[in-house]
Amino acid sequence: MNYLIAAVAAALFAASAGAQSPDKAKPAAAPALSEHVKKDISRHRAMSKAHEDAARCLEAGTSEDECQKRLLAACRGLGIGKYCGLKHEH
Repeated sequence: MNYLIAAVAAALFAASAGAQSPDKAKPAAAPALSEHVKKDISRHRAMSKAHEDAARCLEAGTSEDECQKRLLAACRGLGIGKYCGLKHEH
C-alpha cells in the first residue's frame, strides 16, 4: 500500500514539475501596434493621470473650481468636452 501511495505521489510530482518547465511555457508575442494605437494609448494614460490628480485635489479639500481649473489645464488637447470627463454625473 505504501508503494502505491509513493508511486502516485511521484507521478503527481513529475506531472507538476513538467508543467512548470520554463522551456515549455512561452509567452505570447505582443501584437505590433500602429502609430495611431500607440498615440491613443498615450492619450488614455495622460487622461488617467489627469483624472487621478483631480481626485487627489478634491481629496485634499481644494475647491471644486480650483480642481476643475487644474484638470482643464492637464487635459488640454486630450479630452473632448468642457470638463475632460470629470462632470460625468454631477
